[in-house]
Amino acid sequence: MSMMNNMIIHGATGARIAATLREAILLGEYAPGERIRQGQLADQLGASRLPVREALRMLEAEGLVTIVANTGAWVSKLTASDCEEMYRMRECLEPLLLGLNVPVLPESVIDGMCALADAMESTSDVERFLLLDREFHHSSLQAVQTTVLAETVFRLWNRTQHYRRAATRLFYREGDGAVHHDHHLLVTALRRRDAEEAEQVLRRHIRRSRLELVRHPEVFDA
Repeated sequence: MSMMNNMIIHGATGARIAATLREAILLGEYAPGERIRQGQLADQLGASRLPVREALRMLEAEGLVTIVANTGAWVSKLTASDCEEMYRMRECLEPLLLGLNVPVLPESVIDGMCALADAMESTSDVERFLLLDREFHHSSLQAVQTTVLAETVFRLWNRTQHYRRAATRLFYREGDGAVHHDHHLLVTALRRRDAEEAEQVLRRHIRRSRLELVRHPEVFDA
């Protein structure tokens, strides 16, 4: 087999490993700052170390993994100021992306979002809420093709996922139902095709999570 074919096979395997590891990180199976042991990961997935290293480089480019030369790889950890900056970026970029989607968003997607909003309101399981919430928001952002904007927004989502989990736990602990109210307001604005209102609701929604995390700096010391 040629060297080029070997590279293609390793690349494909690396992409699959990256997808598996990305999902595990987003589900909280790896904590920020936790070391990723390449040999152990290779054994678990039945792969050689070469595609594992390629997968780690892919995730490093996404900001999910930090690689230290000749030392190892760790799940990336954000400081409070890092997280606040990324949330501020989301406050600007995500409503912009939503506004582009509003005119062309299928009614079936809006119906699905309404069902997801109801499901989120009826669950007390944080992990289930996070999965539903991700589906809710992402479904409203994918009707239009963008060159850079959507990819940037989704990467910011991934990089702040652990801290969204922490913010959600705080909302549940404090009995704050505003997050559910926001979801229903957003669905209403989308049904009206009111892009300006939808953007304002989403901006406030993201801002609320940012301010909650600012109030709880201990989240970043865990």
